[in-house]
Amino acid sequence: MTMTALMFRLMAGRSDKKRDAGLTIPESVSAYRDISYGKHGRWSLLDLYVPKDVTAPVPVIVSVHGGGWVYGTKETYVYYCSDLARRGFAVVNFSYRLAPRHKFPAALEDTNAAFHWLLENADRYGLDASRVFAVGDSAGAHMLGLYACLCTDPAFAARFDFRPPEGFVPRAVALNCGVYHMAPGSRRDANASLMRDVLPGGSTSEELERISVLNHVTKSFPPAFIMTASGDFLADQAPPLVEKLQSLGVEAEYHYYGDEQRVLGHVFHCNQRLPEATICNDEECAFFRRFL
Repeated sequence: MTMTALMFRLMAGRSDKKRDAGLTIPESVSAYRDISYGKHGRWSLLDLYVPKDVTAPVPVIVSVHGGGWVYGTKETYVYYCSDLARRGFAVVNFSYRLAPRHKFPAALEDTNAAFHWLLENADRYGLDASRVFAVGDSAGAHMLGLYACLCTDPAFAARFDFRPPEGFVPRAVALNCGVYHMAPGSRRDANASLMRDVLPGGSTSEELERISVLNHVTKSFPPAFIMTASGDFLADQAPPLVEKLQSLGVEAEYHYYGDEQRVLGHVFHCNQRLPEATICNDEECAFFRRFL
């Protein structure tokens, strides 16, 4: 493991614990915990949050967590995901295998398995398999972007040993503070350093081409809410993706939160104590409702 990955795990873990200290799951939400969706033990577990006051079948949001591809589990996203469920959606919050122990495309394969589980078990939990949306942040936005490409570009999907559910495409996605284009970088470049932990070949040009979302979007990509913020170190990644999608005729909304006076950091929307997080998450769910 590179020093970048190790430091990322330590710093993100401390920050997330501080962010979530004292929070609780909303009383209006039922939680189903530690459901197995795959074959990798603790890495193949998910939680499901369902609003109590919504009549089944309930539309669903699948959350793909961030963490630089090397950090995070569903436990890191309990309060963000359960808070989303207050807005009238069931929310799937799943763990996936992490690098460097599990190289790409392990996490993408697990993401695919979580969607398979959802479609196969929707009736059991009163979920609407015909109205499935998804959110992802940071590395999770990258993986969700790739997964949407997997669902909408047969040529790209053929490059993997697993397949998305037949005919399935999320109705819409929200990509938050993500990275969508990979390029070779110096050892001081954090993303480039992390890629050496994530990619089995150590970050070859062929690998970087394969995992760059910008290279694989088509006109069939689902409607997308794409956001970044004034203090997001990946802020420059969002506009090129928005421009590419719009040029293809895909409905893509760009949102930029904060300003010089109110600096909002990377994945600020996961902090349930921030009023701007409430605004962002409200706006994303409002975007999804347009496609119910």
